[in-house]
Amino acid sequence: MGISTVITSGKGGAGKSTVCVGLGYALARRGRRVLLVDCDAGLRTLDRMTGTEENLVFDISDVVCGRCAPVSAIYPCPGAEGLFLLPAPASGEDAVPPEVMGQLVPMLARYFDHVLLDSPAGVGKGFRAAACGADGALVVCGPDPVGVRGAETVRGLLEEFSVPEMRLVINRFNGGFFRQTGVFEDLDAVIDRSGIRLGGVVPEDLAMAAAFLKGEAAPVELPGMMALERIAERLEGERVPIPGMG
Repeated sequence: MGISTVITSGKGGAGKSTVCVGLGYALARRGRRVLLVDCDAGLRTLDRMTGTEENLVFDISDVVCGRCAPVSAIYPCPGAEGLFLLPAPASGEDAVPPEVMGQLVPMLARYFDHVLLDSPAGVGKGFRAAACGADGALVVCGPDPVGVRGAETVRGLLEEFSVPEMRLVINRFNGGFFRQTGVFEDLDAVIDRSGIRLGGVVPEDLAMAAAFLKGEAAPVELPGMMALERIAERLEGERVPIPGMG
């Protein structure tokens, strides 16, 4: 049985889809079978980011409604052996309800080492559906008051859903800008405010984001990908120090 992890933020613009795709590539490079599940019905993005956009015929709603077998709606991602995508419906009206996702996710986890669920922005039904049945969560936020407040809210909801493991991913980190704003004294203050144990810090990396927007794998040597490689190692239980955090 594989591990299912919901990747969420509580607000839009935190970069959780970038984290989800980059982490998927990182885990696949470790020889794992990885399934990305796009839970953002009506606004799906992972098909574009993984280069599978032109191949889509079926999506997760077709699986749930019995219009196709699960294998027909799961697409291999070009240039990444072991990485697959189950896309979201093109229409929000076809969103999969939480109780159905709670049954579907454990079934999918039988066939993959990792199932990464990309949650939509906000804390509505789409968020609840993505979190249902997840073994753990990566809560993505920027080092800013609005992002951290969103992470704090999501933490409380995940606790209500009894998601057993949570880790904070501070994304798009720019040290100079962080110090200039002076809102938080240091990253420890960000972690304390969120109330979530730190899982990793991903630096702002425009080259990595640009590669994913073009539907391409980002070079491993980019700073953002190197950070996501370390998060992948921690997700698999390895003890990997976080640079600058002791």
